[in-house]
Amino acid sequence: MNATALIAEDEPLLAQALQAELVRAWPDLRVLKVVGDGDAAVAQALALRPDVLLLDIRMPGQSGLDAAAELAEEWPDDQPFPALVFVTAFDAYAVQAFETQAVDYLLKPVQPERLRMTVQRVQALLAQRRPATGPLDATLEQLRQLMAPPQPPAARLQVIPASVGQSIRMVPLTEVQAFEAADKYVRVLLAQGEVLIRTPLKELMPQLDPAVFWQVHRGTVVRAEAIDNVTRNEAGRLSLKLRARPEAFAVSRLYADRFRAM
Repeated sequence: MNATALIAEDEPLLAQALQAELVRAWPDLRVLKVVGDGDAAVAQALALRPDVLLLDIRMPGQSGLDAAAELAEEWPDDQPFPALVFVTAFDAYAVQAFETQAVDYLLKPVQPERLRMTVQRVQALLAQRRPATGPLDATLEQLRQLMAPPQPPAARLQVIPASVGQSIRMVPLTEVQAFEAADKYVRVLLAQGEVLIRTPLKELMPQLDPAVFWQVHRGTVVRAEAIDNVTRNEAGRLSLKLRARPEAFAVSRLYADRFRAM
């Protein structure tokens, strides 16, 4: 089967070894590009539209999981989403969410026999893939599982200390309408105004009750009971409005499943 691939691996020797093993396991696979970080993986994948993505989970900048999540948001609606293979040196990733054939994983150092199994799995997936709109539902479901905060959660937040000028404002969590990542800060949006904090959204998420705060985008978490409405534009993309806030928030395809009518 002819197909194309992109490899994202920050260790050059491992990237070379993986590419060499791929050539042996899948002679008809053409590797379009080898990149060394998650941001480059996203940019090159969107530009080259490979059939297969092999993503190292731990890379500089964005991780392989973050890169896959961003691609799920940005991928063109009229193009089938690539088959995903995550490469990791850590068993913890390999045991939690790879139970279906939507994505696969390889443990470092990559073993030729295990790579051949992955190749067979990916080839079967590509053979079944139709040129339908949007990414595969099963892939999105697995990405949601992989991106979820660890359970059981850390101690729940009750108040958020936020710097305001020369003072610290203690913001009760009950007043928070949404969190939105913005450069090096996270915007804590209130019914009236906002404050900025430096704690990354990834570190906040395990401290929030997932039944109260819903992630709706890679960089946005909203209070579920504060949602007023969700609308769909002509391209099929969702956005939501909160009752107490004027702006609209994009809902990524990764989390659109939350808003299917009951």
